[in-house]
Amino acid sequence: MAENTNVPTVSLSAGSETVEMPQLGFGVWQVEDDQAADAVREAIKVGYRSIDTAKVYENEAGTGAAIASADVPRHDIFLTTKVWNEDQGYEATKKAFDASIERLGGKDAVEPLDLYLIHWPTPEKDTYVETFKAMLELRDAGRVRAVGVCNFEPEHLQRLKDETGEFPAINQVELHPKFQQKAVRDFCSANGIAVEAWSPLGQGGDILTNPVLDGIAERLGKTVAQVIIRWHLQIGNVVIPKSVTPSRIAENFDVFDFELTEDDLFAISDLDSSDGRIGPHPNDFN
Repeated sequence: MAENTNVPTVSLSAGSETVEMPQLGFGVWQVEDDQAADAVREAIKVGYRSIDTAKVYENEAGTGAAIASADVPRHDIFLTTKVWNEDQGYEATKKAFDASIERLGGKDAVEPLDLYLIHWPTPEKDTYVETFKAMLELRDAGRVRAVGVCNFEPEHLQRLKDETGEFPAINQVELHPKFQQKAVRDFCSANGIAVEAWSPLGQGGDILTNPVLDGIAERLGKTVAQVIIRWHLQIGNVVIPKSVTPSRIAENFDVFDFELTEDDLFAISDLDSSDGRIGPHPNDFN
């Protein structure tokens, strides 16, 4: 069993306390439930200690089963899930949380959950403030350690602060070299909100053959994917690459024996594009 001793952590705000979250984790988006169980077991074996799932992924059960069967104590694994759009609202969120806990293995197995996130702001529905209030109550009751959001724009984040008195601990957003989310990152940095990248590798495609990234990777004797993950870590993002292939799961974790230079970071920053977004805009996804 690989020991997870070299993954840095980020501090998440949790009311009057802070919670430490591994900066490199493992995501299971678009992974079937039975595949998720095998992939999460492999990830834990490699050394990952942060696992990110969601109700809408339909693989909470497999994820929970993998964690339960792992040769690692539950308290050493940082577990995240999310409330889906149709479950938003004050009372509905509490019910959705209970349902996720049951799918993950039950209260005795997984509570307190480490992190609970609002999956999208769905601004037309206008339920994310009430959803966040319910999540804060779950946190204050000791059922979840920290609460945050996904895909929130600065105006959504500020509204949470204005109406609840707190910013979320973390904002998980689409973020990769071709879509670097500088405005969101700057707002989060100024307000103590950690930033987490989904689709950190840009869902593969042409980013993995980009000549700038390929040149850096060749010089370092690493893959382009490893260079991108290292870039995320060095600029301060939490990053959750996903794979179901054991060799890739291991490769994506093998990013702590090299560093990118300032020139490398500058070259990657130049890859940012105004049309680099792959997923929907948060204001339009309802």
